Amino acid sequence: MPTCQVRLEAGRFEAKRLAAILEEAFEFDGYPVTREETPPYSRHWTVDTIIFDVEPEDAEALVREALGDEGTTIDVKVTVLDDTTNWIAVSEEIRKPVPVGRFYVHGSHDRARVPVNARGIEIDAELAFGTGHHATTRVCLAALDRLLAKRHYFRPIDVGTGTGLLAIAIAEMQGTRVLATDIDPVATRIARQNADLNGVGPFIETLTATGMAHRRIEERAPYDLVVANILARPLTRLARPIAKAITHDATIVLSGLRVTDRARVLSAYRMQGLYLKWSLQEDEWLALVLGRG
Repeated sequence: MPTCQVRLEAGRFEAKRLAAILEEAFEFDGYPVTREETPPYSRHWTVDTIIFDVEPEDAEALVREALGDEGTTIDVKVTVLDDTTNWIAVSEEIRKPVPVGRFYVHGSHDRARVPVNARGIEIDAELAFGTGHHATTRVCLAALDRLLAKRHYFRPIDVGTGTGLLAIAIAEMQGTRVLATDIDPVATRIARQNADLNGVGPFIETLTATGMAHRRIEERAPYDLVVANILARPLTRLARPIAKAITHDATIVLSGLRVTDRARVLSAYRMQGLYLKWSLQEDEWLALVLGRG
């Protein structure tokens, strides 16, 4: 079954509203929704949804159903993406290196430009999220840069690893074995390839799993560092499973969050005895760093 990209076109505020509807509809299914000004500074906005293992007509029907009454009138464009389609490149126009703290995230074409005092991480746009170009990945990576400078972690897990960028950053800085999981088997395959490409393959174990529900995740517990750069709803649902799988002094980094998600996500984790230590924000995106007490 193919993977399909469903695209809507709208003005800035209308695109934001439509993206919010689709995010709420598809968060449980793990279908990513992106909202971009395409091309940059054009005042022309697109909302893209990637739907896995579905025929084009069914992908269109899912989006129209999610939009309710509006779905019968709005223009929808469906593109079939095969295994060689670079759909991150389709939705992201900018392909320049991303410096974040001590990290320098770059594509293969910028390998020679890594500063001598930076930790270069090579991630080409692929069939998974996490190239460093989205603000939510940058704030999460910045939070990790700060944490890894102060403490050594022995049992980290990266939930929703995407390209493996965050797991690679942990392994690169600390030489620690990291469990990198994702709901999408394509993402875990790509994370495995990127770990090998960046020379940290022996330190990263990849696993296809939904949230914290897998025997291997239970076997590796308890974790002293949990990183989850996904979406607000799944993060809220993961509060209890994460709290049960960590050490007493663990650090939890949550991202993939808009500023408006802050209160409901923190409320879910407070109920599990976990509290906000500090946070980072870029534009409308947040990274929350939590711990006990």
